[in-house]
Amino acid sequence: KPGEQKHPKEPPSLQCMHLAVVACGDRLEETLIMLKSAVLFSNRRLCFHIFAEDSLKPEFEKKASFFLKEWPSSYTKKFESNIYPITFSVGNAQEWKKLFKPCAAQRLFLPVILKDVDSLLYVDTDVLFLRPIDDIWHLLREFNSTQLAAMAPEHEIPKIGWYSRFARHPYYGSTGVNSGVMLMNLTRIRSTQFKNSLIPGGLTWEEMLYPLYQKYKNYITWGDQDLLNIIFYFNPECLYVFPCQWNYRPDHCMYGSNCRGAEEEGVSILHGNRGVYHDDKQPTFRALYEVIRDFPFEDNLFQSLYYPLQSKFLDTVHTLCGRIPQVFLKQIEKTMKKVYENRVIVYLGANHRY
Repeated sequence: KPGEQKHPKEPPSLQCMHLAVVACGDRLEETLIMLKSAVLFSNRRLCFHIFAEDSLKPEFEKKASFFLKEWPSSYTKKFESNIYPITFSVGNAQEWKKLFKPCAAQRLFLPVILKDVDSLLYVDTDVLFLRPIDDIWHLLREFNSTQLAAMAPEHEIPKIGWYSRFARHPYYGSTGVNSGVMLMNLTRIRSTQFKNSLIPGGLTWEEMLYPLYQKYKNYITWGDQDLLNIIFYFNPECLYVFPCQWNYRPDHCMYGSNCRGAEEEGVSILHGNRGVYHDDKQPTFRALYEVIRDFPFEDNLFQSLYYPLQSKFLDTVHTLCGRIPQVFLKQIEKTMKKVYENRVIVYLGANHRY
């Protein structure tokens, strides 16, 4: 309109990739190491949404402040973070807190709480990024007109999968899906009427959560993940399923390698569930966690990240996961080469050395 001020659209390189995590109990260090892996290689700016119990907020802020002092400004300027209290908009808060693990059900309420966020990547605290978040963020473009969330299968082989053998409730597909890494179009989730087993018509996401929990609470084992499986059982057209290398867990190698995508392309996102970063059951997973934790942010990534990993992996060859180190190293090596090449190009361009 005449006289109306125009607001130019923010260029894609500056647009925020929103990342959410729920950190309760003793998961504060894991959360910070996950954040470190996220900013290490990502190209675009990150907006980090941290949900924590009120009693943990001061401790988290203290640890985060101490932790981030060691980070160069070239990394700290790549993200911003906000801390939120644990809240449940419907139902009984104490019931939700008892679902599987304290605070785990919070992820179900992200579309309701983050009303101004269009799209979001949710991850568990025990996740490590081995390539830029930009790459999984691009999968949002692959959603068709009905898809509004993306997750990876719980297992690749139905006959040894948990859901296909033990579930007493509906679940998605032949093996169910794992909610530890969940890409969401929150705008679509908020505007969709979901088919369900409660009433003949559709319900909004918020309307559906508590009645669905009440109906199935005596049959679910894995809490909010089970509820998500039930939702997408009745609404399969709403889910985009990404391959196992985007949510690689010990199950993918501890009984023999069964994630073809990781064998071909390498692990993209590592999910160290069952506490494997902190015990000796899966030393390959622990090695990755410790090397990223101890990475000193030196420019020579091969010297200070890649070679320590190779060295630690030599001590894990007695395990099935340790026998396939290339699966864990392939994406890290590829990403580091890109970082190195970009730096060389910038250097040559700045000095006109062609």
